[in-house]
Order: sequence, then structure tokens, then C-alpha cells
Amino acid sequence: MLTLNFDNRFSQLGEAFFARVMPRPLKQARMMATNHRAAALIDLDLQMLEDDRLIKLVNGEHPWPGTDPLAMVYSGHQFGGYSPQLGDGRGLLLGQVRNSQGELWDLHLKGAGQTPFSRHGDGRAVLRSSIREYLASEALFHLGIPTTRALCLATSDEKVYRERTEKGASLIRLSRSHIRFGSFEYFYYTEQFEQLQILADYVIEHHFAHLLGQPDPYTQMLLAIVQQTAELIAHWQVYGFAHGVMNTDNMSVIGDTFDFGPYGFLDAYNPGFICNHSDHSGRYAFFRQPSIGFWNCQALTQALSPLVDPAVAQQLQAHYERAFSNCYMALMRKRLGLQTSAKDDTQLITSLLNALTEQGTDYCNFFRALCDYTRSTSDDAPLGHTDVLMQPPALRQFVANNSSLGHWLVNYGQRLQQETASDQQRSQAMKSANPKFILRNYLAQNAISAAEQGDYGEFETLMTLLADPFSEHPTLQHYAQEPPEWGQKLEISCSS
Repeated sequence: MLTLNFDNRFSQLGEAFFARVMPRPLKQARMMATNHRAAALIDLDLQMLEDDRLIKLVNGEHPWPGTDPLAMVYSGHQFGGYSPQLGDGRGLLLGQVRNSQGELWDLHLKGAGQTPFSRHGDGRAVLRSSIREYLASEALFHLGIPTTRALCLATSDEKVYRERTEKGASLIRLSRSHIRFGSFEYFYYTEQFEQLQILADYVIEHHFAHLLGQPDPYTQMLLAIVQQTAELIAHWQVYGFAHGVMNTDNMSVIGDTFDFGPYGFLDAYNPGFICNHSDHSGRYAFFRQPSIGFWNCQALTQALSPLVDPAVAQQLQAHYERAFSNCYMALMRKRLGLQTSAKDDTQLITSLLNALTEQGTDYCNFFRALCDYTRSTSDDAPLGHTDVLMQPPALRQFVANNSSLGHWLVNYGQRLQQETASDQQRSQAMKSANPKFILRNYLAQNAISAAEQGDYGEFETLMTLLADPFSEHPTLQHYAQEPPEWGQKLEISCSS
């Protein structure tokens, strides 16, 4: 059955929060991809995912029974400047599904056509950006990074005009929430304070239910959002993910990665990496993501100021920095195979990143090679001795041309003397924290180019790898290679 248990709570908040809009079907739409793992989150019958009826439901040709489609209103700070009204310009919240575990999931259609918030746009999505979101959300999920999920992807024969003529597409994503920082900003700056409180009550009820009945729940909600935001960005920094457009309208109140655009995973380690070619000032460069996350939390604090204790602003930075640091250090220790905490771990990590930057070392491949680091077993070797020549070739190739990395490897060997795990135990643990495969931009582009010609093989291969990125996949080793020269020069824009 394709019957879902719809429980459309958001649509009950009132029409100040949205505009009701029916999706406009694409021409000659056809299914390109379905995600069985995501479907299980809403108890969708997996056997029916291949049914021809699904494309008609996804494309808006037949309304999904129980849906109440609407375009959500919000505003936000975009590249530091306030935009007073944004809203869903090409997407619709089709409805909310209550699964058998009692969880509420948003069913959201991107590329649904024009809405009152389209701002002169056509309301469409293109195949290029839809593939990128599908791949990225699933890649992050399987790396353990909080994110929305992709349920299904449809392509079509409809022509959509961006920098060039492209194929129109639509994507259904699942999220526990589509409330953004900008959702609160909209009601604050339009002085709709009653609606601001209604929205806050909704968020507490559905996402922070443990705060119900607690003293000052709005302040506690804000602090919880700040903590989850800090932890999300710590995950991004640890795994080398650059979002590209950290506007407040792209920030989820539950700390999920949200609204994929010109994102990029680091190839060569470069803290100044700018993945969005429209970001001329580098506002959203990789190394700035933690500080921008805090800036956005300050904007949210201002929007919630009618509800929260004014004193919270004084503790906000310490709360954010503590949450970020604790999460970041815990994740980096896992990547380094460290089961204990030592006072010099911060310096160990900082010196490693400096060494990687010095030579532009491939971030993902270095950490994967480090999993096979071998400590000296010679009886006369000094404590913590590291013999670079005895290291496996994959690791030795990085160290041979980088004296800083060689020096760091000696310090790393000394740090491991404080650990009790054997080399084999540590290697096994590290290989579950350091992916062999990541979604490099050139791999995504290869999949897009093929899909635009009707060949979905590259897309399907990538999905196989990204759903199991820590395994070896011996027949697919070339997908772990560093990008070719053309792949290092790809420019990714916001246009979708």
C-alpha cells in the first residue's frame, strides 16, 4: 500500500505560517531513484516503491491521500544582509507522516512549481541540483552527520533555464523538521509576536518535548538549538564538509544539514576552501563555518528576544564554543584511534592540520592511510619511535614529501604509547571512523553528466559507495582517487 499515516500538525498553526499551493506536475516525469532505507522511516511499503502510481503521486498528478500541500513562509539573513521575506519558492510541505514509532516526519517536495514566495522564479528544480542533494544527504547520513534524507528523485523532459537549458526534476526529502532560524526571524521582524510564540510552542512540543512544563522553556529551547547547531558544524569540520550557503534561512532548528546547494567535501586540505563561486568575499569558507554558525545563533537569539531571558546572550558564546569543542575533539580522537583524552590532543590535531595544509594533502585519503599506521616492535627502539620506512606504502607516500607530516607522525607514535589497544584493534576502529570514499565534486559531476544523457549507472554506483563508505569495495578503488585536474577546478553555484 501507498497509504501513509498523515498527521499534518504544522498546517494547523494558521495561515500566517504558510500559503496553500498545489504542486504543478512536470512534463513526462519518470522515476530515476528511490531510497528504500529512507522509505522505512515513514513505513512506506517498499514493494510499492516501484509502482507506476508512485511517479504520479511524486509529480503531483494525483494528490497523495492525506496530504495538505503548503509553502512555508520565512525570512533570513543572506550573506549577512537581512531579506524580509523568502519562503518556499520551489518547494512544498506535502504533509507530515506519523510512523509506527510515533515519530513525525515532514514529506517535502522540491521542484513543485511556483508559489507566492517564488520571487519571480519558475519554482522548478533541475536534475543537476536534485542529484547533488540526493547524493549529499545520503552521503552525510552514512557518515553519521545529522541531515535531511532523500526519498525519491524524478526527472522529466521539461526544459528549465538556468545558466543553460537543463532538465526539470523533483525530489522528495524527509526531515524531522523544516523550521528554520529564518522562520522565527520572519515573525520577529514583522512584529507578529503571537505567532512567534505559537511557533516556539510548536518546536518545543515536537522537537524538545522534554522541556514541556520546565521553567523558562523558551530559553532552554534556544540553548538546545545552539548546542545542536554547534555539534552539527563540528561534524562538518571533522569530515571536511563545506556547506557553502550558511544563511539563516538554511539553518535547521534541530541541527540537521539542510538545503544543499554549492556544497563540497575537501579534497586537498585547505581551510580557506570556498565551495560556492558566488561567495566572492569568502564569508562561508570552510574555516569560517564555526564562527558563522555562532553568528547565526546570535541572529536567532535576537529573533527570540521577546520570549527568552535577556541574560542568555551573555552565556551564548561559551555554550556554543563548549558544545563545538567537546563534539569536535571526540570525533577527531575517533579518527585518530585515540580512546583516551590527553592534555596535548588539541595541539596534536592542530599540528596535523597545519602539516596537511602545508602540502595540500588529500584529507580523506590521509586519514584512511593512517588507519594502517604501525608502531615499532624493535626491542631497542626508543619509546614512541616511528620508523617512516616501515609504514605501509599508502601512508609512506604522504610522509615522504612532507617533513612536517614526518615530524607529526613521530609525535603521533609517542601519543599512542598512552593507548592500550593493539595496532590491529586500533586499525579496525579507525576504519569505522575514516571513510574510504567520500562524495567528491568531480564524482558527483560524472554522475550528473551521465544522468543528463539518460545513463544512471554512475549515480547508482556512487549510491552503493556512499551507503557503505567505510568498506574497501576492492573493485571500485578508483572512486577513492584524488580528483583529476579538471575536477579540481569545478565551480559550483547557488543556481538550481
